[in-house]
Amino acid sequence: MGARKRGPKSEAATTTTTKSPSTETQEKTTAANSTAAEPPIALSKAGQILKVSLIFFVPYLYLIFSHYNIEEELKRSILINAVLSSAAFFVTLAMIPVASKYVLRRNMFGYDINKKGTPQGSIKVPESLGIVVGIVFLVFAILFQHFNFTADSNWLVEYNAALASICFMILLGFVDDVLDVPWRVKLLLPSIAALPLLMAYAGHTTIVIPKPLIPYLGLEVLDLGWVYKLYMWLLAIFCTNSINIHAGLNGLEVGQTVVTSCAILIHNVMQIGVSSDPEYKQAHAFSIYLVQPLLATSLALFSYNWYPSSVFVGDTYTYFAGMTMAVAGILGHFSETLLIFFIPQVLNFLLSLPQLSGFIPCPRHRLPRFEPQTGLLTGTNDGTLVNLFLRQFGRRSEKSLCILLLIFQAIGCCFCFLLRWFLAGWYK
Repeated sequence: MGARKRGPKSEAATTTTTKSPSTETQEKTTAANSTAAEPPIALSKAGQILKVSLIFFVPYLYLIFSHYNIEEELKRSILINAVLSSAAFFVTLAMIPVASKYVLRRNMFGYDINKKGTPQGSIKVPESLGIVVGIVFLVFAILFQHFNFTADSNWLVEYNAALASICFMILLGFVDDVLDVPWRVKLLLPSIAALPLLMAYAGHTTIVIPKPLIPYLGLEVLDLGWVYKLYMWLLAIFCTNSINIHAGLNGLEVGQTVVTSCAILIHNVMQIGVSSDPEYKQAHAFSIYLVQPLLATSLALFSYNWYPSSVFVGDTYTYFAGMTMAVAGILGHFSETLLIFFIPQVLNFLLSLPQLSGFIPCPRHRLPRFEPQTGLLTGTNDGTLVNLFLRQFGRRSEKSLCILLLIFQAIGCCFCFLLRWFLAGWYK
């Protein structure tokens, strides 16, 4: 995804012919020379990204190790997961340049539409690098099982089901990147990937009735049964697709995931710190175990995808990130809070609905208009949050607009925390 136009597929990639051994040797030599001549991708911006990340990591670690009195065993599990996540960050950082060479060999590249008409707009940018993030995430999430779960653990089944759904989504996202399936089919992919989680879910299907409604309904807890699982299924579909359609700028897809992941982690730690229910604490710890490696691997990708982007993340990443956060929210039992964290995505979805439903013509790329002379973006009439911001705040550079949208994402997360504090004790 992002502001990119796919490169043309080579004839060799679309035509199968019988070749003699000498011809194959000659072609391999030519391909090797071509690869050697291919300029390396730009260096990562990991140093800058990590410096900015301290804004989150310092208060996050303070909450865990100082502010709240969290049990040592739970604190140990979170710390082990954090160490493995840190290792995942460095592995992802090292793997992205390697994977970039391979996807370029297979002609999986795009041109940055928001730089069309400038020298940067003619550079081949490797695509679908979300596959690296997804694979590294799965490897380290599986390794974490060795340190935290026993063979008879009640959470192990749901943990494996969560990883199965995420793995399924990575696969389908990569298939989408390779085959470039129609957007109507894209909507169905998360519904398939969510099936392992729904089938293995053994948690409660009840909701707590808001206190103002208890006198009218006459009960404090309502069991929704299969309706609750339907809600989980729809939430997974929404989260996955909402990340996918709120895109089009260098760093926007990964940036919104990073900001939301930080908010999810802080929310989980706060809930663990104030609760006395062991099962409730474990549910939020379960969410942390999934989101910490998501954040770490996303930061590594962000260091390459930030403006000017040297790699494109592809639908593989947006599907993977959306599904991971959806699974974390569902199994952590804070789906209402998750939706409030997704305020910008909800707004973008509502703006997109007329075009996605076909009432208004929907172009392939609903991107702003780039002016090569000024280097600024101008908003179009397409129904996206990106274009809405440009229409409201005027023309901006791509980097400035992305920063503004990420600040809006952070404001939405802060609003969620403020809303929970205001309604605490009155709403639930």
